[in-house]
Amino acid sequence: MITAETNPIAIKKKGNRSLEISWEDGHVSLYSFRYLRQNCSCAGCVEEWTGKKVLDKDVIPLDLLGLKAATTGNYALSFSFSDHHDTGIYHFDHLREICPCVICKE
Repeated sequence: MITAETNPIAIKKKGNRSLEISWEDGHVSLYSFRYLRQNCSCAGCVEEWTGKKVLDKDVIPLDLLGLKAATTGNYALSFSFSDHHDTGIYHFDHLREICPCVICKE
């Protein structure tokens, strides 16, 4: 369910290194593409039946680039990364949940 907290009003790709989302409630999230790749929830990165993460976050290259970002319907984003991974769908509520800022980590 989209709420003010999970409704993006602006999405900006900042080069190939990061993505900025401004949310309807005034919060701004800045994600590195490496962080997004490390938090992919596709069936190849998370075990479908148990929800256990199978992706080793440490194997994601430090210099990973976000080559492409696109909306998926009115509820998510998808990305193409320089490691050739492009199967994840990042729902807006998931993106807000994994916001890496100090405020959200508390």
